[in-house]
Amino acid sequence: MKKKPLIVITGPTATGKTDFSLKLAREVGGEVISADSMQVYKGLDVGTDKVSKAVREEIPHHLIDVVEPTEKFSVADFVREADRAVEEIWKRGKYPIVVGGTGLYIKALLYGLPQTPPSDPALREELKRVPTEELFKEALKVCPEYAEKVGPNDRKRLIRAVEVFRLTGKPITAFKQWSDTPRYPFLGYFLFRNRDELYKRIENRVEDQVRRGLLEEAKWLLSLGEDLTALQALGYKEMAGFLQGKASLEEAKRLLKRRTKEFAKRQFTWFRKEKGFKWVNLSEISEEELLEIIKRELKKVDTNSEV
Repeated sequence: MKKKPLIVITGPTATGKTDFSLKLAREVGGEVISADSMQVYKGLDVGTDKVSKAVREEIPHHLIDVVEPTEKFSVADFVREADRAVEEIWKRGKYPIVVGGTGLYIKALLYGLPQTPPSDPALREELKRVPTEELFKEALKVCPEYAEKVGPNDRKRLIRAVEVFRLTGKPITAFKQWSDTPRYPFLGYFLFRNRDELYKRIENRVEDQVRRGLLEEAKWLLSLGEDLTALQALGYKEMAGFLQGKASLEEAKRLLKRRTKEFAKRQFTWFRKEKGFKWVNLSEISEEELLEIIKRELKKVDTNSEV
């Protein structure tokens, strides 16, 4: 069994990563490993823009529909399952193509998990009762760089940042000691578009998601419980606000568009600090040209190392 490099396709939301990854998989003989922290949940199809089951029958996809929305799924869970998927793909002689915009998932897969103190159940329960806005304010005080990076709406990571500080008196970034050596050989590509084009794609996608049933998915999630991690995903939280009478549908859509654009900015910020990624502007280069670039680079990679 030969060790083929991982091909990592990432970039801001709505860039077109998924469509490109399917063309790439067909072209080079690959299987997709989703690096999207919300696609692991069953039933979140429209809001996370999962590929259809027909596509998944043609091109195997891993780390999609792994757990129920009521279950927990951590970064460590992702790394464990992704490692397993990589081994399976290698055994079939294909390229593992990691696709998604969750930077933490991608970094953890490539470099391993950093060491942070274990969670404290009592403190965690206490923090779950704190409003997100207050968590963000506290996180800004104790770890401003991290708080700015994850943003004011990522409740799960804000809780963790506050928890770590209260347990240790140190910011969570003090424990973020990533390895400098990748766990896998990889070719990384950060796909993006000019801002005006990207923002237009985001706006169009929101309208399309609402037409395709985003409200119905949000209603179903709400019926399972209001404290679900899945309800913090872009789209569901905003539509839940409409369903609960807190905003009109137009207001909810405007909020979702704005938050999605803010999320895209944070994705740019995250990957500017990551090594080993080539930035490719799909507003200036065609997907066909990028396919040829990747195929040429794959030929240069020494794949003779045994696993």
